[in-house]
Amino acid sequence: MWVFFFIFVKMEKDYFSNLSLDEKNILKHKGTEPPFTGEYDNHFEAGIFVCRACQSPLYESNTKFDSGCGWPSFDDEIEGSIVRHEDSSGGRIRTEICCAKCDGHLGHIFHGEQITEKDTRHCVNSLSIKFLPYNNLQKTYFGAGCFWSVEKIFREIKGVYLCQVGYMGGDINNPTYQDVCNGGTNHAEVIEICYDENIVSFEKLLNVFWGNHNPTTLNQQGLDIGTQYRSVIFYTSELQKEVSKRFIPSQQEKWKENIVTEISQASKFYRAEEYHQNYLNKNNISSCGL
Repeated sequence: MWVFFFIFVKMEKDYFSNLSLDEKNILKHKGTEPPFTGEYDNHFEAGIFVCRACQSPLYESNTKFDSGCGWPSFDDEIEGSIVRHEDSSGGRIRTEICCAKCDGHLGHIFHGEQITEKDTRHCVNSLSIKFLPYNNLQKTYFGAGCFWSVEKIFREIKGVYLCQVGYMGGDINNPTYQDVCNGGTNHAEVIEICYDENIVSFEKLLNVFWGNHNPTTLNQQGLDIGTQYRSVIFYTSELQKEVSKRFIPSQQEKWKENIVTEISQASKFYRAEEYHQNYLNKNNISSCGL
């Protein structure tokens, strides 16, 4: 009995003793940080989120989404990383989620909101988790018309870890979809692709890019017309730039009209509103008509 008690106390001390008061208030004492104050609420980089107390992996960033609730939201956990407890505090019954390794409090889980395909929201405190980036991943950005269809195509490629839609290459900060559609911002609808080059090469991604749109129509793809629909490659390295330019002659042989694809250095990426993310899959639509 005393041996067990000693082990338990030692384990708790090891996991929680080095936390700040705010972190301990949440992980140990089941507190909650104010909404829209956490560092990870609007954080969408490629990597993994671990428990701040015991460093155990909890969530991969490709399950994170913007629920608008003010706390980091995920629609799935790493298998075996989370335990669930009934929580009757506050006069209602909820499902509390805790780290499976140290039982540190993370937040609560909700269903029935119809925001993601899995219809699940892990509402997590930023102070309960810590982000570790995947340093072996590369980034690139493609614009090839309506970003709904482009995202769906690249999401299905093995080696693409994270794919999200947004805006790049314009003249104002923090554009909305309506701003971009009005045509006055010069932003392109693009997808951000985080990929493992040990699994899928940039050349393979370029082949998919060239093979799934018309690069000869200026500011237009099918019936979609406007600068936001332009054909564009936003590169993040000199190698991506060189490879992209090297592809042009071989691609030009496939078209009678001149290729007008823009090749530019990547600038600030503005993630699009959440309802645009994974739009076709969430709404069970095969394509947007292009």
